[in-house]
Amino acid sequence: MWTANVLVFCRLSVAVCLLGSMICVSQAFSVDKIKEHFPVHRDRRMVGGALATAHVPWQAMVYLSENVLDGGFAGGALIAPRWILTAGRNLFVRKTREHTQGKEPLVPKVYLGIFRRVNANASTEVAVEKVFLHPGFQNTSDWDNDLALIQLKEPVTFSDSIFPIPMPESGEDQAEKAGQMGVVAGWGWGIHFTPAETLKFLSLPVVECQGQYSPKIATNTPTVDDKMFCTGPSKFQENVCFGDAGGALAFLEPKTNRVYAAGILSFDKACNVEEKAVYMKISAYLPWIHSIIRGDSERFSSLRASLMTDMYTRQA
Repeated sequence: MWTANVLVFCRLSVAVCLLGSMICVSQAFSVDKIKEHFPVHRDRRMVGGALATAHVPWQAMVYLSENVLDGGFAGGALIAPRWILTAGRNLFVRKTREHTQGKEPLVPKVYLGIFRRVNANASTEVAVEKVFLHPGFQNTSDWDNDLALIQLKEPVTFSDSIFPIPMPESGEDQAEKAGQMGVVAGWGWGIHFTPAETLKFLSLPVVECQGQYSPKIATNTPTVDDKMFCTGPSKFQENVCFGDAGGALAFLEPKTNRVYAAGILSFDKACNVEEKAVYMKISAYLPWIHSIIRGDSERFSSLRASLMTDMYTRQA
C-alpha cells in the first residue's frame, strides 16, 4: 500500500486505532463490534493511517514469485472452505491482454492466516487443486471480467485467524453509493517502491467513476462499466498500489452489522499518482461464482433446461 509522506505514530490500543479508521462507516458501532470482524494484534504502531499489523482472516496471498518480473504476488479473498476469489491477472506473469490471450493461467501458491510476508512458508501454504479464470477475462481490454476462482485441494479449517468473508446479498449495495467507506488490505508497494513487509489496510470511499477512466499519467486504464466500481484515496491521500490486486473491499452493513465483500481490486495502479482504484463488482458476478463453486458445466445447464422443458410439456 502507498502511504502518505507524513508518518503518524499511534500508541493507543489497536482496537481504538481501528475504530478511528472505520468511523466513517458508522458512528454507532462500538470498538467491540469492530473487533468481532477485524481481529488485530495489540500494542503496534500505525504508519500513515494504515495499520501495519492488522490481521484480516479472509486475506489470502496469491503467489507466483517474489520478483514482480516473474509474476510477483498479490491478494485474494477466502469466500468458502475450498475457494479463493482473486483478480484474473494475478494468475499470469505478464498481465496485459496481449500476453494472456490464448495462454493458460498459472497455478499459484496460496498462503492463509499470515500478516507478515516472511510467514508465507510451508506451514501456512494451502495446496491448490485447480484455477478457474472467468470466461470473459480480458475479452476486449486488459480490465474487463478480471476475476478468477482458486479451488483448494482440502477444505480450510476455520479459526480465529482464518475464516471467510461472505459475498453480498440482496440489498447490500454500498459499493454503488458514493461516499460509503470500505476496507481493503494488501502487501502492495509503499513509498520506497517495495512491497509491504506486513499486511496493511486502508479505509477508502466509494467514488463516482462510470465511463472512461481519466488518468493523470497511466496510459492503460479501464473503461468502467456497470460490473465495476471505484474508490478514491483515504483522508491521508493514501491509496492502493502495485501488488494489492485481488484483495476484497469489505463493507460493514449498518442495518445488520454484517461484513461482506463487495468488490475484488483490479486496477491497483492508483498509488499516489492516479486517484481511483477500480474493482470488479462481486454482485454482478454471483451467477458465475456460484456455478463454479457448485461444479456446474454447460452440459449440466443444458440438461437442466431440457428436463424443465420436458416437465412443462408433460403438464400441458
